Amino acid sequence: MTSPAPARRVRNQVQLIAYADRLGGSLPALGRLLAGPLAGLFGGVHVLPFFDPYDGADAGFDPVDHLAVDPRLGDWADIRRLGRGLDVVADLIVNHVSDRSREFRDVVERGDRSPYAPMFLTYDRVFPGGATERDLVRITRPRPGLPFTPMVLGGRRRLVWTTFTGHQVDLDVSHPTARRHLDEVLRRLAGNGVAMVRLDAVGYAVKTAGTSCFLTPETMAFLDEIAGRARELGLEVLAEVHAHRRFALAAAHRVDRVYDFVSAPLLLHALFTGDAAPLREWLGRRPGNCVTVLDTHDGISLVDAGPGPERGDSGLLSARQVAALVQTIDRNSGGTSRVSTGPGGGPYQISCTAYDAVGRDDRRYLLARLVQLFLPGLPQVYYVGLLAGGNDPGALPAGDAREINRRRYAEAEVAEALRRPVVRGLTRLIRLRTTHPAFGGDFTVGEALAGELRMAWRAADARAELWVRFSAGAYRLTLSGHGAAEVLTDS
Repeated sequence: MTSPAPARRVRNQVQLIAYADRLGGSLPALGRLLAGPLAGLFGGVHVLPFFDPYDGADAGFDPVDHLAVDPRLGDWADIRRLGRGLDVVADLIVNHVSDRSREFRDVVERGDRSPYAPMFLTYDRVFPGGATERDLVRITRPRPGLPFTPMVLGGRRRLVWTTFTGHQVDLDVSHPTARRHLDEVLRRLAGNGVAMVRLDAVGYAVKTAGTSCFLTPETMAFLDEIAGRARELGLEVLAEVHAHRRFALAAAHRVDRVYDFVSAPLLLHALFTGDAAPLREWLGRRPGNCVTVLDTHDGISLVDAGPGPERGDSGLLSARQVAALVQTIDRNSGGTSRVSTGPGGGPYQISCTAYDAVGRDDRRYLLARLVQLFLPGLPQVYYVGLLAGGNDPGALPAGDAREINRRRYAEAEVAEALRRPVVRGLTRLIRLRTTHPAFGGDFTVGEALAGELRMAWRAADARAELWVRFSAGAYRLTLSGHGAAEVLTDS
C-alpha cells in the first residue's frame, strides 16, 4: 500500500456520483467514461461502495471486507488511476459491517470468547440493566421497528443491534477493536488516492441509553474524533446526515462538507407551485460548506425540509406542502414513484429519478439543474440524473424501492444517452459551472418578487447572474468575464 498523500483541497468543480457496476460495469469502464465522453465535465467522482462485495444486502453499504475492492469491479490500482485526474470520494461505512464479515462470523461461532466480540453492539451492551418502553421508543431509526435482530452468538441467543437491515451489524465505535478497524479503512483509502471520505450513517454511530441514539452530544464528540483522524491522513471529510435540517446545521462546522438535502424538495416545490419563499428562506440559513444534490442513490429527500419533532416547528415546507409535493411527483412519474416513511410515520424520502419527478419535462429539468448548480457549495450530479434516466419499475420486485433510481448503463448506452438534447443541455450547464471563474468568487441573493429568485456570483471581472421566475419556468442567465458577455434564456 502506498503512503497517504499530503492534504489538498477538493477542487470547486462539479462531481459525479456513480456506482461502478451500474455506470459502465467496472472501475476501468468508469474511468474510460470519465476520460472519454465525460471528459472536462467533472472535477471529482464519488464512487459509491466498491468494496467486497458491492452487491450485498444494501448495494455495497454492507461490506464483508471494507479493505478490499470487489475483484469483479477492479482493484485499488483502478482507484489510484481515477485519483490522478479527479478528486475521488469514497465511503467510510462508520456504523456497521456485514453479518458475513470474517470478524462477525467468528463471534457467531465463539460468542464472547471471540477477540472480535467487543467490536459489535448487542442490546445488553447499551442497556445492561434493561430498557423501559420509553427508552426503546426514543431510539431513532430510518425504518419502522426496533433496531435489534435476534441471533445466536456462541450458542447463546442474543439481540444484536442492527440499525438498518438484519444483515448490517452495528459497530461499538467506543471500543478500541472497532476504532482500529475504522482507522485501518481510513488509511487504506488515503493511501490509494482518495481525496474526500464520506462518513456514511455517522449520525447513528453512537448509542447512549436514555437518548435517541442519533446525533447526540456523544455522537458529535465521535464525529470530531473520526474527522480529525481523517484529516491527519490528508482526507477531507463529508458527513452524511439525512434527517431534520437542524442536525446538518449542527454538524456543518465540525467537518469540511455536509450535504444539503433540503434544497431539492424546496426547489421542486417552487417549480410545481411558483412559491420560491421557502427556498429563499433556506438560502439565508444554509451553511456555506454544503454538497448540493438534486438526486442521490437514496432518492429525493423529504424529511430534511419538513416539520420538525418540536412543537411549533412547522418546517420550511408544511406537512400539507410535503404531501402535495409527493402527490405531484407521483403524478409526474405516472404512479411509479415510491415514498419511504420515517420513524414518526411521516414521509422520509421519495424514490424517483429527478427526470421523472418533473414529468420528463426537459425545460423544467434543466431549470432545476441550473438552480442546483448555481447554489453555493460543491455540486454533485447522480449518474441517472446526468443521463436524464427514468424510473425502472422492473427493479421493485427486489424489495428495495430505491432500486427504481439505480439503473444500469453499459458504456454504449451512455454514449447513446449523451446524444439526447436534454442531456446535451445538462452537460453544457455542468461544463459552465466547472469552468467559469465567477463560481470561485462571492455569492449573493438579490431582491426578487414572490415567485422569483435572483442569485449572482462575482470574482474579479467575472460575473454570473441568474434570474428565475418559477411560475413561468423562465430564467435569464447573464455571464461575463475575460471581456466577453453572454445572455442565455429559457427560449
